[in-house]
Amino acid sequence: MPGANPDIIARREEIAAALAALCPAAVVITAPEELRPFETDGLTAYRQPPLLTILPSTTEEVSAILAYCNDEAIPVVPRGAGTSLSGGALPAADAVLLGMARFDRILKIDLDNRAAIVQPGVTNLAITRMVEAEGFHYAPDPSSQIACTIGGNVAENAGGVHCLKYGLTTNNILGLEMVLMDGSVIRLGGMHLDSESHDILGLMIGSEGLMGVVTQVTVRLTPTPASARAVLAGFDSAQAAGECVAGVISAGIIPAGMEMMDGPAIRAAEDFVHAGYPLDVEALLIIEVDGPQVEVDDLVTRVSKIAKDCGAVSIRASRSDEERLAFWAGRKAAFPAVGRISPDYYCMDGTIPRNRLTDVLGGIAQLSQKYGLACANVFHAGDGNLHPLILYDANRPGELKRAEDFGADILRLCVRSGGVLTGEHGVGVEKRDLMPEMFNDTDLAVQMRLKCALDPGRLLNPGKVFPQLKGCGEVSGFSVRDIEKQFPGLPRF
Repeated sequence: MPGANPDIIARREEIAAALAALCPAAVVITAPEELRPFETDGLTAYRQPPLLTILPSTTEEVSAILAYCNDEAIPVVPRGAGTSLSGGALPAADAVLLGMARFDRILKIDLDNRAAIVQPGVTNLAITRMVEAEGFHYAPDPSSQIACTIGGNVAENAGGVHCLKYGLTTNNILGLEMVLMDGSVIRLGGMHLDSESHDILGLMIGSEGLMGVVTQVTVRLTPTPASARAVLAGFDSAQAAGECVAGVISAGIIPAGMEMMDGPAIRAAEDFVHAGYPLDVEALLIIEVDGPQVEVDDLVTRVSKIAKDCGAVSIRASRSDEERLAFWAGRKAAFPAVGRISPDYYCMDGTIPRNRLTDVLGGIAQLSQKYGLACANVFHAGDGNLHPLILYDANRPGELKRAEDFGADILRLCVRSGGVLTGEHGVGVEKRDLMPEMFNDTDLAVQMRLKCALDPGRLLNPGKVFPQLKGCGEVSGFSVRDIEKQFPGLPRF
């Protein structure tokens, strides 16, 4: 993280008073003990209390806060529910933490247009709960969906177990209202399906709070399938399970979800949830298909045959919706389940081509031996998004550092295998210094020019994503005026 500015820290009370006067309805928190809940996100190895926390509840308040901080050159860190696993919401000692938890209303449900307008503090699962009785749902479903908010999903481009068929957050967002660092409010997209101009909306989704603060989101609602069933297939090896993944996809079948767990993860999840997982296998696939009942039954038969041909030693198809949900309950509880068998764990996130799955899992096993740390693997097999869970004990000197080095080598392995550093958790601070493993200087300079165009003072979420965010003069040639000329789809209000 950048070095804290002592002058800003010395002005804490002055800044707090100014913000309270500017936004009297907002909650301003400065007491050290009250700031502790905001000192970390899901990457709990790193902690830093913010300068102060402010909790606004209107777009006008967010605009006023950002404009003030921009004029005073005070950094701002946006925060949703704090479930980020890459340090994306890690505060800075000289930064105002802008908490969006009070933006918690569903503003409009428009089933005719299959869309809803929600505030960023609405939880992911709450959207589905609101429309499920009408036969709709919000498709992205990360494991943390009961707690994570839609604003954080937008920042990190979150996925979930059904992203193989229904896409990531970026495929399910129709519009955004955002506040830029200078206080300007912009609106991108809307109820319509596509913009006639450049895809600025796509640029903002996954921008990790570096470009602006989301204050309103228009989400796509998806009709709930008439039927869904899941196949639970156990294998003696990860290689056989990987062959099954390839076999299903090559057969032209696009499952709603296709997840894989290795032996340690299977046993931890079963002990925690009692989902009915076989305990004598080394790899487990959950393959869900959905659609009309006749089609689903046919696909279950085809998937089961492919699994058997690939050497599955255990095949079980759900016979009721309750049984199907039980299969998923174990997978979605895998992270807390692993937390029961280790004092600490480090959750990684990298993505690889499906055909390199076996090679990369073998490489992770070798790295596990090299670093002397166990690793449980849980991942979205259908799209190659890996979530290795490195087990360690932070109370043992040097183990956290070994876990971090182990994780960095896993990500390097992903990149060497034709993959990328992140699938859905984002870069944050966790992968920031690994960006040169994937991008050259020119790549990074282009990305930084976009950042500087919208935040020339480099005040939004400082220290995240870029290993060294140069002064905006050093990546000059792309200003806010330039972006307005080249991207006319960026209206200001």
